[in-house]
Amino acid sequence: MLDYKFIKDNLDAVKQNIVNRNMTADADIVVKLYDERTTLTTQLQALQQKRNENAANMKQKLDPETRQKYIEEGKTLKDQIAEAEKILSETEEKLEEAARQIPNMAHPDTPIGKLDTENLEVKKVGIPRKFTFKPKSHVELGEELDLIDFERATKVSGSKFYYLKNETVFLEQALIMYALNILRKHGFTTFITPDVAREEVLKGIGFNPRGNESNVYAIEEEGTCLVATAEITLGGYHSGEILEKSSLPLFYSGLSHCFRREAGAAGQFSKGLYRVHQFDKVEMFVYCLPEQSDEIHEKLRQIEEEIFTGLGIPFHVVDTCTGDLGAPAYRKWDIEAWMPSRATEASPDGDYGEVTSTSNCTDFQARRLNVKYHDEDGKNKYVHMLNGTAIAVGRAMLAIMENYQNEDGSISIPEVLVPFCGFDKIGPKSNIKDPVYHSSKK
Repeated sequence: MLDYKFIKDNLDAVKQNIVNRNMTADADIVVKLYDERTTLTTQLQALQQKRNENAANMKQKLDPETRQKYIEEGKTLKDQIAEAEKILSETEEKLEEAARQIPNMAHPDTPIGKLDTENLEVKKVGIPRKFTFKPKSHVELGEELDLIDFERATKVSGSKFYYLKNETVFLEQALIMYALNILRKHGFTTFITPDVAREEVLKGIGFNPRGNESNVYAIEEEGTCLVATAEITLGGYHSGEILEKSSLPLFYSGLSHCFRREAGAAGQFSKGLYRVHQFDKVEMFVYCLPEQSDEIHEKLRQIEEEIFTGLGIPFHVVDTCTGDLGAPAYRKWDIEAWMPSRATEASPDGDYGEVTSTSNCTDFQARRLNVKYHDEDGKNKYVHMLNGTAIAVGRAMLAIMENYQNEDGSISIPEVLVPFCGFDKIGPKSNIKDPVYHSSKK
């Protein structure tokens, strides 16, 4: 959430930023309610001052008539103060609700655009492989090698769920351990976080916990939701706290299950593991001083690049345009890995698909969650908060399966993962038979 005074003092810039982000929010009503709150606060303070003066007068030696006058005046002031507090409270609620709709300001260098196709490529790493055979999608490979079962997951849980089987179970754990060990090397404190968070924490991070547009699963009558990312639980970890300045920056990493409704998500590239309702992810999260956040944002991106360079998967880095940023982000970098199954007429060998992102959210989330640090000048100030994907297992697995497939139908394992997997190749299984004699579909 932006500072109310900042919105008022920079109204034109805030309104243009809303337009650039292709969002709907009313900055004018925020300024109007902010001014009303200021007026109401002044009026309330004046009434409280009168009440204090009245109470002081009551302590003096008074004749009965004068004392009764002060008693009546005290009752009137009490009613007026109660009404003023009520109106002020209602105005503050309206102000906060309106201000929460306004996105963070964007970095001056962020490209202006509405769609992810307008993101700016800033770096390429690796050369996409030229196959001497027609490559298969990870969905085809998963079915043929008995690695992933989408059909039975749909039967049991619904669409966009899946069972991992056989070697992919070890591959998933290998990816998690690989990422966690890299983060440990970089000094991160590691967590396994809860899969449930309170709605107020989701709102603080910037997720909408309710309504048709919500991307999270709300737990009815509990005031909680299944988390869509460990960013939520790591960001809420220090909510309502004042941190020691000397302790900053704090580098946290969290392993969690992630649950997303993905309402309305469709298209040929959303199939398989790319867009699902449940997946595992290792997330990076940082609390830092305002002057540290730009440099740390670069560091998080470099760690993401290190992870995918180690996996040997070609990728590029994009500077995310304003319309694709998300409300809390000041600036966001995405890493998009090469995926052969994304072949189109325009790009017959494949194309890039997002596998990680890292965002500098400045003090936007900290204001909502009330996370501050105690400065040397004696004042408590808002920290800056950043997040980044170390590994989203499903998408990383997708990229490995498609880029490391062989003509004989097998899949090689990236060298860095072999010690964690215990094998270097996934091959066809000649000795596995379907145990089903007869299937009765209802």
